[in-house]
Amino acid sequence: MNYTFTFLACIIAISANAQNYLVSFTGSGASSTVSNVKVENLTQGTSVILNENDVLRLTFATSDYKTPDNQSNGLKIYPNPMIENSTFEFSPPVPGAATISVIDMTGKLLVKMEENLESSTHSYRLSGLKSGFYVINVRGNTYHLSGKLLSKGDSRSSVSLEKVRHSSRSAFEETKKITPKGILATVDMAYTQGERLKFTGMTGIYSTIKMDIPSSDKTIDFEFSACTDGDNNNYPIVKIGTQIWMAENLKTTKYLNTDLIGTTSSPNLNISNETTSKYEWAYSGIETNVATYGRLYTWFTATDSRSVCPSGWHLPTLAEYLSLFDYLGKNGYGYEGVSWKTAKSISSSSVWTTSLLAGSPGNDMASNNASGFTALPAGYRSDYGWYAGIGTKSYWWCSSESGGFGDVTALNYDQQGLGISGVSKKYGCPIRCLKNL
Repeated sequence: MNYTFTFLACIIAISANAQNYLVSFTGSGASSTVSNVKVENLTQGTSVILNENDVLRLTFATSDYKTPDNQSNGLKIYPNPMIENSTFEFSPPVPGAATISVIDMTGKLLVKMEENLESSTHSYRLSGLKSGFYVINVRGNTYHLSGKLLSKGDSRSSVSLEKVRHSSRSAFEETKKITPKGILATVDMAYTQGERLKFTGMTGIYSTIKMDIPSSDKTIDFEFSACTDGDNNNYPIVKIGTQIWMAENLKTTKYLNTDLIGTTSSPNLNISNETTSKYEWAYSGIETNVATYGRLYTWFTATDSRSVCPSGWHLPTLAEYLSLFDYLGKNGYGYEGVSWKTAKSISSSSVWTTSLLAGSPGNDMASNNASGFTALPAGYRSDYGWYAGIGTKSYWWCSSESGGFGDVTALNYDQQGLGISGVSKKYGCPIRCLKNL
């Protein structure tokens, strides 16, 4: 028998029947543990939280598939996912000879058992599986049952399959009673093929964002790295191409050495006559704005040698921002495939002022943020003390300067592209830090 062909046929049948994808999670870098995962469906505006070792099951809302008379998905597998062992049970529609087999994701046959089964409930225990996805097949003369199993174990023993029950009483129910709750639970989330999901993996002080459009079972790895500022604020990070960026605006009130960053006695104070002003502000002096939008800093503060960025991170150069823009344009992030129309791909999926221009951050916000950069319209503060742009635009300081002005990258709610400009170094603008190579 060609087991590779059988494996592929099973995957097609299972996908049609179960209409779901299983997504598991691993950690790397600073931590191999993933304590929690927040999953956001940006299209539907829904989200779920998974605990350590939980598995996400993406369920399809509708299906036109009708199960053939000679097929069934009546194979109960528990626990699924498994660590050390799992029990599966089924009731053959007719008595007679049957073949039970387990196949890995490459199509390799791991174990096979020939049985003569009665029309009652049969249970088998499977152990010895390494981490990965597997297919369990039960094939009789007139029926074929299949099920997917995820193993998160690390067994070094051989695969073992043994019969544990032949009775009308359900072994599935018995196993269910003695299995501790909260371990390897499966969390369901409604999903439609092609929707983009935002995954935020968290553990301790670490938080990493991954963007994905699932099209099959998969494992998502979060590469964790510390990103902690002088105020001990911890930031989520996101990898875009070869660069690793903060996925939120900076909000520290201290330099990395814990020196306080100055601020004006009034949030609206005119500082146009000062020379090397080193200040930070909450937008309009309202501290509650900081949690969402971060703080606004002068260029002199942003480039101070004491560093506002976390250890191991730095204020990006204009060339590094241009490298980000170039990557987005060359890797399909442009609106309708146009390389320069990448504003939507870095913009958050909320809080932008509505725009009628297709391809701008304020239009169809549910399709924003394909890169995970999660840019927010944080606005800015002029050197004369007035604030503007919250909800409509944002500038981010670069470490470079041109003609006496500080270089900034610019994003606007009703523009399709990303821009660069120069503004007064006394302006208050947001900061995103970039991880050192």
